Amino acid sequence: MSAPTRVADRNLADSFAYCQRLAKRTAKNFYYSFLALPADVRRDMCALYAYMRICDDLGDDLSIDLETRRRSLNEWRGDVMTALETGETNHPVLPALVDVVGRKQIPREALLAVIEGVEMDLSPTRYETFEQLAAYCYHVAGAVGICCVHVWGFEGDEAIDRAIECGLAFQLTNILRDVGEDAAMGRVYLPTEDLDRFGYRREDLAAAVHDERFRRLMAFEATRAREFYRKAEPLGRLVHPAGRPVLAAMRGIYGGLLDELERSEYEVFRRRIELPRWKKLAIVAKAMWL
Repeated sequence: MSAPTRVADRNLADSFAYCQRLAKRTAKNFYYSFLALPADVRRDMCALYAYMRICDDLGDDLSIDLETRRRSLNEWRGDVMTALETGETNHPVLPALVDVVGRKQIPREALLAVIEGVEMDLSPTRYETFEQLAAYCYHVAGAVGICCVHVWGFEGDEAIDRAIECGLAFQLTNILRDVGEDAAMGRVYLPTEDLDRFGYRREDLAAAVHDERFRRLMAFEATRAREFYRKAEPLGRLVHPAGRPVLAAMRGIYGGLLDELERSEYEVFRRRIELPRWKKLAIVAKAMWL
């Protein structure tokens, strides 16, 4: 394995500071969970988050056309690979990312899978089966889980599988929360086979039909998400102690969001379901005492 690429100390400090500002400004649920980390690990997680944020922003920039977004993502992929190979970059995030990848031995294929996941969202979003949706979730969330456990440290190959399942649970929660917003943009992540199971059509989703069919469909998906939370439970003992509080905080925040969705009877068309700030802080405080 090649030695980690080194970058100038001043550039590195500036890069980490930039990443921390970006995470604090935009991370929301993730940043609250970062508060449970030791300062050095929190700094590394902010660098990783900043990379993910840039990937998402390049794909979600509705001010430019699709082909320009595809080109921007491809250029970003090239910039990332060049930085990882040579340490040469003018981007404020990449010096910190290069440093973290080198020290924590984060697999480059996991980083690049995130870019591929963003590219998948640039095509018409339609998943016929849950297996197809799970493949998408791996790219946008499971691969993120792999990166996170490398930052925290872990024992055994099982941790990778559990991290992927944890990412899938979080992403399914996000999908359920954002059903209304995504439908308004022409994106339908719920598998066609599940829509058919409950007699609910894509046209109903576009029209924001909130009826018994919809509630049963969403309850089915919520149960599926909870099963992945259950499968991912062993991850808590597989990651190193420094990572356990942040994992517990993330599980608490996303699990709490799923609770709120269920309590609202999946009223996702009229409002965005979120946890209040005080509840997020309470979850983080509890996690820090584990």
